[in-house]
Amino acid sequence: MPENHLHIISFNIPFPPNYGGVIDVFYKIKALHSAGIKIHLHCFEYGREIPEALNKLCAEIYYYNRKTGLLSALSIAPYIVKSRKSKELLSNLLKDKHPILFEGLHSCYYLNDKRLADRIKIYRESNIEHHYYFHLFRSEKNLFKRMYFLIASLKLRIFQSILKHASLMLVVSQSDAEYLKDKFPENEVIYLPSFHSNEEIILKQGKGNYVLYHGNLSVPENEEAATYLTENIFNDVEIPFIIAGLNPSDKLKKLISTYQHINLIANPDDDSMNELISEAQLNILLTFQATGLKLKLLNTLYRGRYCLVNSKMLAGTNLHSLCSIADTDNQLKIAVKQLFNLEFNNAEVQKRKEILSENFSNKSNLNKLVNLIYKEK
Repeated sequence: MPENHLHIISFNIPFPPNYGGVIDVFYKIKALHSAGIKIHLHCFEYGREIPEALNKLCAEIYYYNRKTGLLSALSIAPYIVKSRKSKELLSNLLKDKHPILFEGLHSCYYLNDKRLADRIKIYRESNIEHHYYFHLFRSEKNLFKRMYFLIASLKLRIFQSILKHASLMLVVSQSDAEYLKDKFPENEVIYLPSFHSNEEIILKQGKGNYVLYHGNLSVPENEEAATYLTENIFNDVEIPFIIAGLNPSDKLKKLISTYQHINLIANPDDDSMNELISEAQLNILLTFQATGLKLKLLNTLYRGRYCLVNSKMLAGTNLHSLCSIADTDNQLKIAVKQLFNLEFNNAEVQKRKEILSENFSNKSNLNKLVNLIYKEK
């Protein structure tokens, strides 16, 4: 039986897998390796060390410097794409005829290159990028940054047309899949949820004694959510509340310090974060933008007790039956108080297992992915 090979172009070094996009990339690589796929990984490096862990999973790894700076920023192509242009990358892709997986719009500079016209080219979507940048434009206060985000959104919207050259699009949420099917009716668009760290569903029955919000707090949207919860929900709901995540700002630290019942845990390692999630009585997750699949939602459902979200967090996921939903200040306060006093029982555990195992397991998604890429063999 012939070996199956795959080029993967990653927008960043996918290790450690500690934030949204790279989590999907790393655990996809891990799953494909377990299926015997020979992976030729191409990474753009900036701000992350080259790890040993990837060497065990890949047949070859290439690293390229990301071309940051004014020249990339002034390009007609979006900055996140132009800064990942590399002649060396193209040269390496042309050494063989293996399929190519482009991770995110960031990595798609060569998607329409005529020299790759005869290749199987898979686009892995994690966000509708121009929607994401337009949201940043609307929420940013700094005028210079607002203009940058608006221009980036316009460039990304125009550049998105390059996706018509993809042989296949793999999309992380059903709402994003519908959007891309509408924009590219001639292309094959398949819903394939993100790969993640959870091999099994580990849930503690009973009760916890705090509410948790977690996320990368250096991301503006997550800081906005933590600030909103502090100022509008837990300002007068005196239930123990923990905010945990990477690199909180001094502004957020100062705000949290004014409340005795709210604690901040900065930069917990993976084991500590997973323990915080599993021991909490209630995990509360909010987003102000309905795009993609929020991987922290999936991780929380695999590990945590009750999960309280707003409607945008669930967009395109079909996970509504596993969460409590609240969208206003009053609804959130009521839900927090109600859920904090409930026992998390076996019926809740079984419901999670049934839905997550069927639709979101790495094993089932690996089988779909392999069949889609190598179906012509």
